[in-house]
Amino acid sequence: MAKKTVQDVDVQGKRVLVRVDFNVPLNEQGQVADDKRITAAMPTIRYLLDNKAKVILCSHLGRPKGQRNMDFSLAPVAKRLGELLPEVKITFADDCIGPDAMDKAMALKDGEILLLENLRFHPEEEKNDPAFAHELASLAELYVSDAFGTVHRAHASTAGVAAYLPAVAGFLIGKELGFMGNALENPERPFVAILGGAKVSDKIGVIKNLLSKCDSLIIGGGMAYTFFKAQGYGIGTSLLDADSIELAKDLMADAKQRGVKLLLPVDTVVGKAFEADTEYKTVPSDAIPDGWMGLDIGEKTCAIFADEIKKARTVIWNGPMGVFEFPNFAKGTAAVAEACAECEGTTIIGGGDSASAVKKLGYASKMSHISTGGGASLEFLEGKVLPGVAALNDK
Repeated sequence: MAKKTVQDVDVQGKRVLVRVDFNVPLNEQGQVADDKRITAAMPTIRYLLDNKAKVILCSHLGRPKGQRNMDFSLAPVAKRLGELLPEVKITFADDCIGPDAMDKAMALKDGEILLLENLRFHPEEEKNDPAFAHELASLAELYVSDAFGTVHRAHASTAGVAAYLPAVAGFLIGKELGFMGNALENPERPFVAILGGAKVSDKIGVIKNLLSKCDSLIIGGGMAYTFFKAQGYGIGTSLLDADSIELAKDLMADAKQRGVKLLLPVDTVVGKAFEADTEYKTVPSDAIPDGWMGLDIGEKTCAIFADEIKKARTVIWNGPMGVFEFPNFAKGTAAVAEACAECEGTTIIGGGDSASAVKKLGYASKMSHISTGGGASLEFLEGKVLPGVAALNDK
């Protein structure tokens, strides 16, 4: 069901509570070290300012564990926001609820911003406490959800407040739901899904959901060795998710039955130890020597995977192909990133390590969409209901 967005409601003159993801890293001087998450929220913030709303921003930062810990204050974020929006009057409230927040919210004029202090200074935020959610909601007349990285959690600021205010999606969440929702519900075909990362058990739900939707499923990364084991290959000292061997067999049978092309690596780069400068060589996937561990996909596999990706009209990728933190074992991940960059279809990178890899390799601008939420995008790919999305008003 499509959800209402900020463009479906009249915001003029209204106090609008916006849940943003300003969980940014701070440097030792207590300044914002990387403002990507702040700039990601700018389209929604600017839209509200341009349409003469009174904007109240709320976010968490770090893990203060329900305590008022000034190491996690959003004050540095207010400062950075002021630098990004020099023409806008920005006020900072020393708490997210209570008299100071209420007075400052009521004093807002059209086109001004109030940033509330860290939501997680209150244990009630993560408990989704109704009284806390109600107090937060009482600051505003409309709620906009724009923190995709937190919508898989049912917190007071992501789900609770929607019980008390009209609730719509901001542009960031709208974009996430648009790209990922279309890919899962109505993909242009061929639809290729690429999964990497360490454990099969972490991705069972995702694999099962994608097998019912995609035309080809590519599996690389540490997960692949459990599939090799399921086929009876020796895997040396490679990563093994022993509890998932039977499951891997079932998934391969399921793919076959559905006519989904399941691509596993045909060759593997193996190393003596889990170290950046370990001795390494490439071997066929069914010939991994004892005492060696798989650390990346081999060159032949890179070519096969790249060929499949380039023909696709829709690609979703989640999880690296090898230990990409070590340059010697980053070639597989780089080859997949390059193939996605060259693919003329829609390419969606599902957050987490794949997003880091694509950015690090300089391909970010070539992708149709890079998800901002690792955990949330995985649960979305799994077909799970995200509480923070479910809470929003339907169109």
